[in-house]
Amino acid sequence: MESDRKLPVVLVSGLHCEARTEVVEGLLRGLPHSVALHHDLTAAGDGTVHRTVRNAFEVLSRDETGLVNDCACCALREDLMPELERLATDGVTRTAVLELWDSVEPKAMAEVIAAHGEGLMEVTSVITAVDPALVLPYLVNGDDLAEAGLAAAAEDQRTVGDTWARQLEYASVIAVTENEAADDEDLALIAQLHPTAPRVSAGSDELRELALAGFDVQAAAAAQHPACALLPQETEEAGVSTLVWRQHRPFHPERLYNALEDLSCAAARSRGRFWLADRPDTLLSWDAAGGALCVEDVGPWLASLPDAAWEMIPPFRRAAAALDWHPAHGDRCQHLVFISPSLDRPGLTALLNSCLLTDAEFRAGPEGWKKLPAAFDSLLDPVH
Repeated sequence: MESDRKLPVVLVSGLHCEARTEVVEGLLRGLPHSVALHHDLTAAGDGTVHRTVRNAFEVLSRDETGLVNDCACCALREDLMPELERLATDGVTRTAVLELWDSVEPKAMAEVIAAHGEGLMEVTSVITAVDPALVLPYLVNGDDLAEAGLAAAAEDQRTVGDTWARQLEYASVIAVTENEAADDEDLALIAQLHPTAPRVSAGSDELRELALAGFDVQAAAAAQHPACALLPQETEEAGVSTLVWRQHRPFHPERLYNALEDLSCAAARSRGRFWLADRPDTLLSWDAAGGALCVEDVGPWLASLPDAAWEMIPPFRRAAAALDWHPAHGDRCQHLVFISPSLDRPGLTALLNSCLLTDAEFRAGPEGWKKLPAAFDSLLDPVH
């Protein structure tokens, strides 16, 4: 290939393996001189990762590599870059299609390629392959990946639901396969989970065009970061609702903690950022799917930082804070999104509102709030 041309790398991800295979086959047939690279982690429990390289007509090579630090994804990363570099310089390959194994999330792989591509390659698209009839069953599946035989490492604690949600939400393109069992509700759910990604038919000419359209790895990371995520807007279609709940008053930690089970089960998917009264300077992330909730400390609210520290904050983070800025509280806010068929909007809104500080509690101010029960210590400050 020309010395100044980078090898386009198209990532295809998704837990729907048959849909993923259909998308990869369509790309290989439609993109001349394209090659698909796949690392099969099924045998990772035995210490082995199998790699296959193929084109539209035949398997070009099969090989295997051992685990790295008992981690199949680590082995994938170690083996991936040399293979991509070989394809980038073989003078034949025009496009590399990286078919990710079931539970591998595309964000990590895209960032590895961007960081170590040596100027030889670039990610041009991240496609998540979707069987529309399986979106809801996978999204509400709270099983651990290990229980489903899909764990990528011994310590992998992800669930099927949250893994599938992130695969879908990170994509620049959603490739939808045909399934007569799918209905309007399924398609509406896909659209509301990731409204900004184009949804196209697997195997279509449009998909092949979008595969080479270009992908901004930094922008994609920013769009997923809890502090500045591009969360969906309020909408309702075909029985599927997106509720956007925003407030500029902190949660009472104990009341919110007691409501976590009901809140995490209220929708098939919920995510966003929130503010606890007893942790006024800490931005907390909310990430729930399949009834499993992950709450994390993701750093400070920008309003809690001295002015001099703002120069070190990325522009996209400052821009996101500006959108939520309040004269008294700065960027501190509640911004949660709940997406689900048959969503009980009034009941959910009432429950969320009941977890906020009352007027009397709010008047106590930050010093008074710090005396409230520290109900989230077990989640945010676990004892090792």
